[in-house]
Amino acid sequence: MPIEACLGVTSTPCGNLKFGEIILYAPVVIFAYDRLEHLRSTINSLQLNKLAPKTDIFIYSDSAKSKKNEEGVSKVRDYLTSITGFQSVTIIHRAQNFGLAKSIISGVSEILKTSKRIIVLEDDLVTSPYFLNYMNDALEMYQEHSEVASIHGYIYPINNKNLPNYFFIKGADCWGWATWDRAWQHFEADGNLLLEQINNAPDKADFDFSGGYKYTKMLQDQVEGKNNSWAIRWYASAFLRGMVTLYPSQSFVHNIGNDGSGTHSETTNHFDADILKHYPPLSLNSTKENTVARARITEYFYSTRPSFFRRAIRAIMRRIR
Repeated sequence: MPIEACLGVTSTPCGNLKFGEIILYAPVVIFAYDRLEHLRSTINSLQLNKLAPKTDIFIYSDSAKSKKNEEGVSKVRDYLTSITGFQSVTIIHRAQNFGLAKSIISGVSEILKTSKRIIVLEDDLVTSPYFLNYMNDALEMYQEHSEVASIHGYIYPINNKNLPNYFFIKGADCWGWATWDRAWQHFEADGNLLLEQINNAPDKADFDFSGGYKYTKMLQDQVEGKNNSWAIRWYASAFLRGMVTLYPSQSFVHNIGNDGSGTHSETTNHFDADILKHYPPLSLNSTKENTVARARITEYFYSTRPSFFRRAIRAIMRRIR
């Protein structure tokens, strides 16, 4: 089925929007490999979304990297043919192994040639029943705000006391996200170019959340071939342009891939978050970065590090607040 045939337009407002204008329900693109049970959980949770029957799904199935992955890939592809509950399901079988980074970069770029917006999931993300409402509402709301790079569904298990339901942080993210063609055109695949610019940026400390997370090191590792992260390049691309991403103060997404089975992931529960079972009202807000939210995220990053750093950052955060 040609991609152009799978992009629907509806005149029914979605979620909290009451504008009455034509709204495009963004296609959801899912990237799958060889983890059948993870993928099944991702699909099952998405099927529970109210907007699922109005949503076109595209699933990119990567080919096996080696013999040991062939059985898993085969099981995933057998399962893909059984998926229902959406407006349409289009399956794209990779003829050769792309790897996650190449698959996502090329897949997102392909879909955005025919759609102005997109929602992106990997095969280990379980979503709230209101995930699609949130994504579509926010995509519609901030479509014309060129400083907004993306909408994000996941938020770290931070202290969200006195935070608004939604807030902006500089950069972009990768665990259940959405964007527009106008923003994705700024994605820079050349990690070396990004690293040079980050190292010369006056706000370089912000890129690493004041030392809370080694994003610069992650980008350096990508340049040196130690990882092949597309996400660090997406984050850096948006950050360097001063673009921001919308986050919820409580997560619409839970990553079940932190069991050591995913690309670039280790076994950890540091990122576990309870997902929303209701939909907090979404309204048009200033796109200025929320400094309190940034401080809370920084504090969270340090809380996952050794106790010396934990005590130091908490003391700093108390002075900031």
